[in-house]
Amino acid sequence: MEKKIVQGMLLGLATGDALGVPVEFTSRRRLEEEPVVDMRGFGSWGQAAGSWSDDTSLTIAAMESIARLGKIDFQDIMENFLRWYNDGEFTASGRRFDVGSTTRAAIVRFSRKLLPPTKCGSTDEHSNGNGSLMRILPATLYLYATRGRIDVEELEVIHDFSALTHGHAVSKIACGIYSLIAAKILDGKNLSEAFALGMDDAKIFYGKHEAFENFSRLCDENFAALPEEEIYGSGYVVEALEAALWCLLNTDDYKSLALKAVNLGEDTDTTAAIAGGLAGIFYGAEAIPDEWLKILKRRDYLEKIAEDFAAALNA
Repeated sequence: MEKKIVQGMLLGLATGDALGVPVEFTSRRRLEEEPVVDMRGFGSWGQAAGSWSDDTSLTIAAMESIARLGKIDFQDIMENFLRWYNDGEFTASGRRFDVGSTTRAAIVRFSRKLLPPTKCGSTDEHSNGNGSLMRILPATLYLYATRGRIDVEELEVIHDFSALTHGHAVSKIACGIYSLIAAKILDGKNLSEAFALGMDDAKIFYGKHEAFENFSRLCDENFAALPEEEIYGSGYVVEALEAALWCLLNTDDYKSLALKAVNLGEDTDTTAAIAGGLAGIFYGAEAIPDEWLKILKRRDYLEKIAEDFAAALNA
């Protein structure tokens, strides 16, 4: 896999994340009055402009493990998550400032050696936040690069990758759908084709699963035409996936996508990170505004993680 694909993914994800951090939890109505148009600082978390959150931290924690070992090792990935949680490794400033309750609970279970890694994620239906979806792309890229596809066998790995923190079927399927669409982008399809073909595969793989009913709007051929007021940038994984994909289908460049995702309001950093990762693969890092990249914290570090990860995929 070309380094530029990995770099585009990671910088696209991190930039979207950083763009949304200062306005996380802000309502859409408030953002309509004062929309995000550029990188801001402080705000919701008091962080300097360009600071990325747990979305990026957990993504690079997974990437570092895969790059170092040359494979997916769930025990080692969870050890990295624990170092992030306890020691602030893989962060923009040396200190974590954001963690979802479901992710926190899974890491605590792992730290207490209560369960094996892929059993640490909650299977409760109320624990379907977007915390595994936001960090799933390292697994997707690894599987695509090493196996050339995302099929039934690969989806089982994706599901286990989600279950490190989010073990309910809805979270697993969300990660699977996202990965299937990412694979079509990696195949060279345009965004609308990738969405349609990815959803066709999802219907085949998940169509008989009861939990797939939660994704009925994505199965509608008119999904992209839904009005913005029916799209929600919430922390619920189904709505987060819908919001990210809707933004991808209704914009033509990285900047427009990232701003649209953030200005949906609520879980602004994660919506933009989820959308930004796919947009980074499709448009490339060169499409991200240079003025944003100049502000992005630890850009050199992110680029080195991407380089090491790409090298491991090509070894």
